[in-house]
Amino acid sequence: MTARVHTAELRAQPDRVIAQLFLPGEEWSAEHSRAGEIIARVMAMPADQTDALAAELTRDFSSRHPDVGALFLENADVVSSRLADPVDISVARRLVLGASFTAEYAVEGAALCNPSAVEHPDQTGLAPGQRRVAVALRSIGEGHRSCIEFAEAIIGPGRRWTFVERTRPLWRARIDEGDWSIVHFRAAVEEVGLVNEISHSVLQGLPDRFTASDVETSVSGLPRALSRRADSARHIEALRELASSVYRAVFSPETSLSQRVLTPVAVEERHGMEDARFVRFTDLAGTTHYRGTYTAYDGRNIAPRLITTSDLREFDIHRLTGDAAQDKGMALFPRPVDGRYLALSRTGGENISLAESHDGVIWNQVGIVHAPAEPWEIVQTGNCGPPLETPHGWIVLVHGVGPMRRYSLGALLLDLDDPTIVLGRTTTPILQPVGDRRDGYVPNVVYSCGGLIVDDVLWVPIGIGDARIGVCSIEVDELLAHLVP
Repeated sequence: MTARVHTAELRAQPDRVIAQLFLPGEEWSAEHSRAGEIIARVMAMPADQTDALAAELTRDFSSRHPDVGALFLENADVVSSRLADPVDISVARRLVLGASFTAEYAVEGAALCNPSAVEHPDQTGLAPGQRRVAVALRSIGEGHRSCIEFAEAIIGPGRRWTFVERTRPLWRARIDEGDWSIVHFRAAVEEVGLVNEISHSVLQGLPDRFTASDVETSVSGLPRALSRRADSARHIEALRELASSVYRAVFSPETSLSQRVLTPVAVEERHGMEDARFVRFTDLAGTTHYRGTYTAYDGRNIAPRLITTSDLREFDIHRLTGDAAQDKGMALFPRPVDGRYLALSRTGGENISLAESHDGVIWNQVGIVHAPAEPWEIVQTGNCGPPLETPHGWIVLVHGVGPMRRYSLGALLLDLDDPTIVLGRTTTPILQPVGDRRDGYVPNVVYSCGGLIVDDVLWVPIGIGDARIGVCSIEVDELLAHLVP
């Protein structure tokens, strides 16, 4: 049994860019800012040359970034403290100044991979037999930093998958404060090792739900004898960093899904937001929204984080805690089971395990569900997205890593009421990196972060060699027939 591979494909597009603040001399480990010298050169330019350059920059970059003039002016404001009289500067000179501290970043400059598919929130305007799909993508740019992008696809009519052309320019989100519960913040404080008199005092001053601003207010009320201790500044800054690690990312209503890109904001994700696994989630009250997990990477450590959204336009980003939230590849079940939130996680670097939570943010291990058993998964195994509910059980797409670090796809079937019970599994892969799927940025890899079932067909978008996105499908009945106990 082998999944059917379709011709639909997405490839990395280096012209999908965002603009970001650029401070020459402060990148990486450099310690000397060159802002003063650059500002002096901009201020020394003749007025006519400045006007011409401002017009050229606006013309050349306006199609690549939304409201590029406002972007340049915003970055000019960042360095305006170095100006003798920031007010007495022409708009053209401010535009040139801001552009001198702006750089483009190609979010797909290195790779495009690891897609996750869910039903799109908008199913209007479709022909009979069609379904619109939202696809989350891992895009990798300069410095191997990952962002989360999105694409759209249409399934049907029949056994057909069509990617919708992605639009430009890319938009970055407006970032607002997120909110904490006091129970979760206390758990996070304990997990990162910040339990001391300072954190105890700050926690005492917080309400049941709060934001990073409330933490600042509580910090300002610390007793002077406590706040002036030799190590207090370090502990206070760590609390601030923890509090601000939750946030809201809000995109303009005028953006299409493929124009939205989630970029690293929190310190713990500054080197990447990897492998988002989205699921259409129905809670105990019957309300449906989207949840996703991704791996945050700070350059040394990894941690799973949570995304929630009702419309794929306004996103709430939160950290996860607990002994089950320590490794890559967390995938949420699409509904509570027996009143509990459930997820699949990776343990020991090689096993698929079950985790449970009573609030969706603090996760505890239940036990190993599946360990490497076949030659094609002899190195390690892991899930390839959230479990998919069928009358027969939970279908779980999995990957196995075999000799030569070859990633292949397989599947498990878990009991609906007790997902610790494996009802069946594939003993051979349903898809392998062979033929034209073998080579890429990372060779010998086919991988997915989640598929969906439409009209009894399992559709799986796949990353191929970390270089492009493809799609495969298989009849659910055919898959079930090939599972062995």
